[in-house]
Amino acid sequence: MQSAPISGPILGLEASCDETAAALLAPDGTILAEAVRSQLAEHTPFGGVVPEIAARAHLAHLPALATQVMTEAGVRPADLGGIAATAGPGLIGGLIVGASFGKGMAIAHNLPFLGINHLEGHALTARLPGLVPGGVEFPYLLLLLSGGHCQCVAVEGLGRYRRLGSTLDDAVGEAFDKSAKLMGLPWPGGPALEKLAASGDVKRFPLPRPMLGRPGCDFSFSGLKTAVAQTIPKLVTGQDRADLAAAFQHAVAAVLADRARHALAMLPAATAMVVAGGVAANQGVRAALTAEAARAGLPLIAPPIRLCTDNAVMIAWAGIERLRAGLTDPLDQAPRPRWPLDELSAEPSGGVAA
Repeated sequence: MQSAPISGPILGLEASCDETAAALLAPDGTILAEAVRSQLAEHTPFGGVVPEIAARAHLAHLPALATQVMTEAGVRPADLGGIAATAGPGLIGGLIVGASFGKGMAIAHNLPFLGINHLEGHALTARLPGLVPGGVEFPYLLLLLSGGHCQCVAVEGLGRYRRLGSTLDDAVGEAFDKSAKLMGLPWPGGPALEKLAASGDVKRFPLPRPMLGRPGCDFSFSGLKTAVAQTIPKLVTGQDRADLAAAFQHAVAAVLADRARHALAMLPAATAMVVAGGVAANQGVRAALTAEAARAGLPLIAPPIRLCTDNAVMIAWAGIERLRAGLTDPLDQAPRPRWPLDELSAEPSGGVAA
């Protein structure tokens, strides 16, 4: 695919869930400025993300974040080479806010617009030159692990994503959050559970490992969550809770490593194993996947912690990759709350050449 020139930095905008973010990347992928505003304070009283509150927070803060990163980098709107904004999947209110703001800037300054699939942003982060010199080469195995997604994906090229397996019930991040809530931990549960698990005994409670050893690389976590719920009444001390948290995290890591092993067998040409999404920040999970990748003779590529959760750096980078391929999107592109990764294309379909 012939590479098209990019005239200036790309502004990335992310507003798909509960974090508002903006980032500015040079055409070569150098991060010029980035900013993320967490909505933790807004949603904590409700024990989870409230879509309407999230959308209003994006509306209130996204313009200021975009101005902040451009000011920090000393870049004017006229200097930009394009606007990349998350167009799905996610909460529809936030997607409308982010995509509409991006389209408005594109119209006002006559810039190319790119409506980015949030999952493609995660998928392509491993190719960011600052993360891996030269970027990871296609094809590679992606483990997309977050609160809403749990998938093994063959990343074969830009716009070429083949789902090898996915969860049959809960996403892995959802299982972390629900199990943490059962243990009486604050929201968001994943980080709190990991912190508690650090002082626990992984062998104390024999929890199940759903799908372990089965053909393919699908996932299931509902049975593990149920086992946690059944164990809770037996807990008496704080150490009991720490031991259960450790056992849960250890079981999840073992399942993920096993599913990754099966996925690699389905993609023998893989150049690397890549893990992305919020759960990629969990150190126990990283350690298990690092060992599994090493057994296969491959590197494990994991973004820095700040780029595991929702961020605009990955959105800007996905925009650069697509703009290089001569792809942009029309200004009437509709945000999509559901947008499977394997429905993407690297061909101009409804879009226009940059």
